[in-house]
Amino acid sequence: MSDAVKEKDVAQNGAAQPDAAQKDTPKDAPKKDATNDAYAVNPLSEGLDSPNMPDPATVVIFGITGDLAARKLIAALYNLAADGFLPTPFTVVGVGRRDWTDDFLRTEMRKNVEKFSRSAINETVWKSFSESMFYAQVAFDKVDDYNKLGVKLGELEQARATRGNRLFYLSIPPDLYSEVAANLGAANLNKSAGYTRIIVEKPFGIDLDTARGLNTDLRKVYSEDQIYRIDHYLGKETVQNILVFRFANSIFEPLWNRDHIDHVQIAVAETVGVGSRGGYYDKSGAMRDIIQNHVMQVLTLMAMEPPVAWDADAIRDEKVKVLRSIRPIKPEDAEQYSVRAQYSAGTVAGEQVKGYLETDEITKDSTTETYVAFKLLIDNWRWAGVPFYLRTGKVLPKRVTEISIEFKRTPLSLFGAEAESLAPNRLILRIQPDEGITLRFDAKLPGQAVKLREVSMDFRYGTSFGVPTPEAYERLLLDAMLGDSKLFARNDEVETAWALMTNFLKGWAKEGVHQLPQYAAGTWGPEEADKWIERDGRHWRRL
Repeated sequence: MSDAVKEKDVAQNGAAQPDAAQKDTPKDAPKKDATNDAYAVNPLSEGLDSPNMPDPATVVIFGITGDLAARKLIAALYNLAADGFLPTPFTVVGVGRRDWTDDFLRTEMRKNVEKFSRSAINETVWKSFSESMFYAQVAFDKVDDYNKLGVKLGELEQARATRGNRLFYLSIPPDLYSEVAANLGAANLNKSAGYTRIIVEKPFGIDLDTARGLNTDLRKVYSEDQIYRIDHYLGKETVQNILVFRFANSIFEPLWNRDHIDHVQIAVAETVGVGSRGGYYDKSGAMRDIIQNHVMQVLTLMAMEPPVAWDADAIRDEKVKVLRSIRPIKPEDAEQYSVRAQYSAGTVAGEQVKGYLETDEITKDSTTETYVAFKLLIDNWRWAGVPFYLRTGKVLPKRVTEISIEFKRTPLSLFGAEAESLAPNRLILRIQPDEGITLRFDAKLPGQAVKLREVSMDFRYGTSFGVPTPEAYERLLLDAMLGDSKLFARNDEVETAWALMTNFLKGWAKEGVHQLPQYAAGTWGPEEADKWIERDGRHWRRL
């Protein structure tokens, strides 16, 4: 039996949980010990399966010295190794412009894993994992350096038997994507003996024209099935659970339409300001930073029709249909369908926060939004007449991402004015933190009189399954190695979303405003947003 097959067998069978007919713990199940060298058997995790084991591969991370690699990528790969999901052999090649060595890379990456990993370092795992890491110094604009990188990859693949499978991750500034992709092609690194895939981070363009241009540049070098456009929100367990919740539960599936749902709110609230990202953020704003990618992805999963199969093309086809069904907003109507604002000085969690216009690198006449709310209408059979309200903001009182589905009221109230004063029934899908699902409905208070009270039924991932939720990048990196693109955006999906949002950008530019409405840091946004949704006879849900 080959080493790769042995590793696959261990990962898939060594930690397997007993089936319904076998209640006792298997003899070979891992045991918890004081040194954290193994994992405890969790009775709540029965039925949690391991994914398929990817083939041996080399992951090449451009921008290994940057923030994303430090905080997310290396920690994600380490956790995959610790959980037994990485193949043997496996190689990581960090690419950067600094004069680093292999040993220095391993030392730096250990510091990052110690700081950012969801699990503590296991020395046995770390030894094997760190020995798989190598460094390559590359000036991103020099083709000769890419040729040298190709030689290094060839040598490592021969020595480590990774079969020529290569996954390139562009963890670099977006304005370098096209140049790096072109140089990879010039050095023939867009093809190999095994598979070659490339992951591109967001933001994917800043409007429709730039997104189309980037797609064109990438497809000059790679085919569409080689390109993985990543949005880490799609790697979150709670986002993936939207489809399971909708299509696996006969209780809710019949209610998921215009006959029963009054409106939907999708909110992404952040407690942090722009911090040291002022220069970048002022060119981006809340719409480009959050709405165009994260929130629109969540909306498509919330609104799509059942796919014909559980595969990448079928799921992404349905997501694109949702985007194409959204009523286009003319630039001159942007103000009617959206509200923008900036935060002013205030207090968040007891800390003083400077106003956006007082932040370094922000010009005093900036009209970049830190808060934005949209109303979108989906003109199809399922959702006609049901508004979708999207909002996101910086320095709000609470960090939370959720979907709130508000159901229509019953046609007649048998319980008088008291029932009318209660909130309508709501289903709340919490993406982060405290991941879970809440159903809010009315119940009778104990006692002789008929008095009503709103109550909740709660499901929480942590208490129900008793296992830590994997980081989004763990799932996405693993899927990319497996060649599963369900959770990655297709070119037509990206461009259709940008077509919708670009009209808002054009409309805002035509408004000619010199100052946006202000909201104090630590509040839930501007009064203008409250009045805007109240014109529709609705209110924002308190997060």
